[in-house]
Amino acid sequence: MVFENKEVLYGLYNDEEELMTAIKRANKAHLDIMDVYTPFPVHGLDPLLGLSESRLHIAGFVYGLTGTATAFLFMTWVFTRDWPIIFGGKPYWSVPSFVPITFELTVLFAAIGMVVSFYVVCGMGPGVTNPTLDDRITDDKFCIAFQTNGYSKTEINNLRGFFKATGASEVSTKVI
Repeated sequence: MVFENKEVLYGLYNDEEELMTAIKRANKAHLDIMDVYTPFPVHGLDPLLGLSESRLHIAGFVYGLTGTATAFLFMTWVFTRDWPIIFGGKPYWSVPSFVPITFELTVLFAAIGMVVSFYVVCGMGPGVTNPTLDDRITDDKFCIAFQTNGYSKTEINNLRGFFKATGASEVSTKVI
């Protein structure tokens, strides 16, 4: 179900250990976690949330391979067809001399391609404004968020009770 205005109930935690414990309890209680926000990467969080491994490294390999092929083919064309000059006794097609430029273009294509892919997949980019639940999440707080559209008062109170039981320092509601 996609809602235009999401009602979100979230709890803030002071420590990543409290957050991990709360996520484990939420999984045991079969609660549907909308998202978890942390100020830095937390080791072991992905398996708890059921997230699969990123495929960004495959894209990075393809971008790097494209850079390698571009550099190698361009230098082959330049030194054998466009401007064949024998200098220093080297042959036209001297593969060892291609290595530094090939390496640099491999790294350049992989880096730029992965950055662009990351921004596209995450919905970030110029002119995009993503709503934030709380500004402190990017600084020193950890957050578990539940989407509560269509929930009854009892279900929302149960979620508030879950946050209190798991040690959340603050519980808030926001429409994003």
